[in-house]
Amino acid sequence: MKKTVERELEVGAGEIAAALEEEIALGHLAPRERLVEEELAERFQVKRHVIRQALADLDAMGIIVRQPNRGAAVKDFTVTEVEQLYVVRALIEGCAAELIPLPAPASLIHELTAIYKRHCAAIERGDLRRVFRENILFHKTLFAACGNVPLTELIEQLQFKTHGIRSYSVGNPELLASVRTEHGRIIELLKGTSRAELVALVQSHIQPAKNAYLQLSRHRDAAFPPLSRRR
Repeated sequence: MKKTVERELEVGAGEIAAALEEEIALGHLAPRERLVEEELAERFQVKRHVIRQALADLDAMGIIVRQPNRGAAVKDFTVTEVEQLYVVRALIEGCAAELIPLPAPASLIHELTAIYKRHCAAIERGDLRRVFRENILFHKTLFAACGNVPLTELIEQLQFKTHGIRSYSVGNPELLASVRTEHGRIIELLKGTSRAELVALVQSHIQPAKNAYLQLSRHRDAAFPPLSRRR
């Protein structure tokens, strides 16, 4: 009986965490926005302890922050934090690209092409939730091909952490078109032997989302400074 209850809590909390993760990544929940347990419990029709577990999962992913007596909020990043995160992302994702066999196995090309087509179709439909999920799957599949499990786990952790940063670009038509083009180019490069070009594209591929966040967050901070900066 106890295991059944624990399993139900895990499934319920996991589903809620995934739903909130999507909303943060899609910009429906903005940086600094509070996540109130009571409101979320009512919305998802669950007990508050399930919400607390979901928020704990998101906190562990680095997507939200929880502070004593202040509750949970979508994580906000300073300019310095964003720059530092993306320096690390470029380094480790470039490292993974260095380890992927070239030419890549036909099975990898086939799998990435299938994901690419679903991603393109989702963009055409305007289905941003599916765009988000297929984009994550594309990169997870790509980097798993490097064969270094600790490295791919670290990449995934940092990708989780930067969901809120990428939310500022996910619905931008120009950036989506660029992402689609670059995904196609990555697949083509995997068929050849141009290692340097593949690494360079993997590293530059993440920069537009960072730049969009920094541009918009500077405008936001000018109008609504964080509480820590107000006097």
